[in-house]
Amino acid sequence: MKTPIKDYLSEIVESVRPDESGEVADYIPTLAEANPDRLALAMTTVSGRTYTAGDTDTEFTIQSMSKPFAYAAAITEHGKDKIDSIVGTEPSGEAFNELSLEQGTHRPKNPMINVGALAINQFVCQPGANWKTRTKHMVGLLSTLAGRKLRVDYDAYESEMDSAHRNMSIAHMLAAYGFIETTPHDAVRGYTAQCSVLVNTRDVAMMTAVLANGGVNPVTNQTVLGRSVVRRVLSVMAIAGMYDEAGEWFTEVGIPAKSGVAGGLLGALPGQAGLAAFSPRLNDHGNSVRSIAIFRKLSEDLGLHLMDADAIGSRALRGTRVSNGRSIIEIQGPVNFTAAEIVLNRLATSTPSESEVVFDVSRVGVVNPVGRTLILEAMRRLSHEGKEILFYDPEGVLPNPDMGEGLLPVILQDAP
Repeated sequence: MKTPIKDYLSEIVESVRPDESGEVADYIPTLAEANPDRLALAMTTVSGRTYTAGDTDTEFTIQSMSKPFAYAAAITEHGKDKIDSIVGTEPSGEAFNELSLEQGTHRPKNPMINVGALAINQFVCQPGANWKTRTKHMVGLLSTLAGRKLRVDYDAYESEMDSAHRNMSIAHMLAAYGFIETTPHDAVRGYTAQCSVLVNTRDVAMMTAVLANGGVNPVTNQTVLGRSVVRRVLSVMAIAGMYDEAGEWFTEVGIPAKSGVAGGLLGALPGQAGLAAFSPRLNDHGNSVRSIAIFRKLSEDLGLHLMDADAIGSRALRGTRVSNGRSIIEIQGPVNFTAAEIVLNRLATSTPSESEVVFDVSRVGVVNPVGRTLILEAMRRLSHEGKEILFYDPEGVLPNPDMGEGLLPVILQDAP
C-alpha cells in the first residue's frame, strides 16, 4: 500500500501555489535574485520518517531559522543562568531588526530577533572565540541536526555583509552595553555566516524533528541537545519566533515556529513531528506568505495546535499477526494523526500478503477526525489492491466505517 500522507502534503502545496502575494527580500542582493515561485514542504516524524512535496531539494540560506539552534548551543555551552544574563525571553512586539532592549538591563528582549541573535552568536562556543571558530561550531551543530554535512554560502555571506549596516549599528550598541566580547565587526561576521548556511526543506524538517523529539535525532537516536534546553528553545519560539506576528501566529496556528527571510519556515510539534516549508515571497512582517498558509492548513487539518487536548498515540500499533489465513492489524490507544501515521507506515512498508485484512480496533479508546480519515483511507487503498477488508469494532469507536466510493468493510461480530 502507498501511504496517503505524501499525497496529502502535495495537495496542500498545490492549494497555496496560486497565492503570489508578497515580495522577495530585495534588501539582500542574493535573496532579491531568488526564484519567487519555489515552493516546498517537508515533515519528519519523531519515528524518523520524512515526507516531502514540492521543491524539497532546492537549497536556500537558513537565515533566522538558525536562531533557535544558536540559542540552544549557547545554553548548552554556558548554562541557562549565564545566557539569561545576556538575553531575555520576552516577546518584543517589534520588527526583527529593531533595537529591542529591556529598560534597566539593556539586554536584548529575546534571542529570536536580530539584536538578541547577535548577542547569542558570541556564546555558541568557548568565550572570546572569533567569528570563524564560532561559524565552524555552528555549521557542525546544524550538520549533526540535519544528518548531513552542511556549508556556508560565502557568496550570500559577502552579499549580506555589504548591506549589513543596520546589524553593524546594533552590534556597536550591544558593545557599548558590554554584550559583545570580541568586536562589533566580528559579531556581525559571525552572525551573518550563521545565517548563510545552505539547507533544503528536508534538512530543516529533520533539524526541527530533533527539537520535537526532545533533542534526540529520530533517525540516528543520537542525543544532540538536552531536554531542558529543547524545552526552553521551543518555549521562546512559541512566544517570539514569528517576530511582531508571534501572538497571532500562536493563537491561530499553535506551533512553535521560526521564520527566515529567504522564505523558510520551521515548526516543531513536541512528541509528533518537525515541519518545514519554503517559499521566497514575504509579507510585511518578513515571514513567508505561502509557508504561513501551509502551516495554517496543516494545523487545521491535522489538529496540530499545541493547545488542542489530543493525547499522543505513539504506541498505536499493538501488533500485526496472521490467523486463519487473515492478516490482523491490531490498533490501540487514542488514534490521532501521529497514531494513524504509525499504522500507515507499517502497511506501506510491509503490505499484508493475505487476501483478507482485519482492522481490529477493540483496544482503541477514541479516534479523532484526522485519525478516522487516515485509517479509512488505508482500508480503501488496500481494498483497491484487491484485499477484502474486515473490521472488528465491538465498542463502536469508529462508527459508520465508510471507506468512500461506496466501499464498506465486512463487520466482524467476534474477535479475530
